[in-house]
Amino acid sequence: MNNWKKELSFIFVLLMVAVLTACGNTSEKTNSESGAETEPSNQELTIGQINWAENIAVTNMWKAILEDKGYNVKLSVLNMGATMKALESGHLDASLEIWLPVQDAIYLEQFKDTIHFSESTWFDHAKVGLVVPTYLEDVNSVEDLNKHKELFNGNIIGFDPGAGTMEVTEQLIEDYSLEFDLVASSEPAMLSEIGKSIENEEPIVAPLWSPHSVFSKYDLKFLEDPQNTFGGVEKIHHATRHGFEEDYPEVSQWLKNWKMDDQQIGQLIDYVESGDDPLEGAKQWIKKNQELVDEWVK
Repeated sequence: MNNWKKELSFIFVLLMVAVLTACGNTSEKTNSESGAETEPSNQELTIGQINWAENIAVTNMWKAILEDKGYNVKLSVLNMGATMKALESGHLDASLEIWLPVQDAIYLEQFKDTIHFSESTWFDHAKVGLVVPTYLEDVNSVEDLNKHKELFNGNIIGFDPGAGTMEVTEQLIEDYSLEFDLVASSEPAMLSEIGKSIENEEPIVAPLWSPHSVFSKYDLKFLEDPQNTFGGVEKIHHATRHGFEEDYPEVSQWLKNWKMDDQQIGQLIDYVESGDDPLEGAKQWIKKNQELVDEWVK
């Protein structure tokens, strides 16, 4: 009888050990699974995208680079004003295109205390101004526009309302007392109007910037700006929400390392625009320029 009790007690102990071991394994598995689920969320980044050719190109490029490094990247399409507010509130992590010292100065002044504007630049010789087709031989300066007002129907064909360059163009109209209206639309609509006008050899004037793929498609010239309203050489920076550098020090450093020249950004835009999927186009460009990318993310 006593032996039977001892055996029963021994079996009971073995059962308890088995149950506890199983619970421990289940707990470990649950924790492991939970960690696997939460880890990617700790690596999520949201980058603002503006529907401009070079912005679509670089945001998709960085999405491809960062996802290859294990980050989960979401692109949020916004206009410039909404981008700044989203960075301020923390709903965006980064915006990759801030033109200074002139084009986006209004946003720097408004948000300098609530957004981090990086001192580093990724493009150092950008240009902004009004452009016309080269076949308009008598229009070479902003000061020529009023003399040819009827030629342009008194309209400057613009793009996204609220963009820094649109704000500067409004200032330009005031500075030169231009008898013109700035017509807001979108970048694709503006480029479409430029294309149609050039196809028919008609006059058109629009605010544009370099780097931009449109200059490889059409013969356009910047109008002289004697008062320098558009500024001289512009540099392109990036901006991040406050706390981003502490949360993502590695990515923050990569963005600071990022540099491109005319040929590189032009080629990237071509790759992104030539395919059905901008992300795949960006990935193809990265394969062709892996050494350059490796310099950024070292």
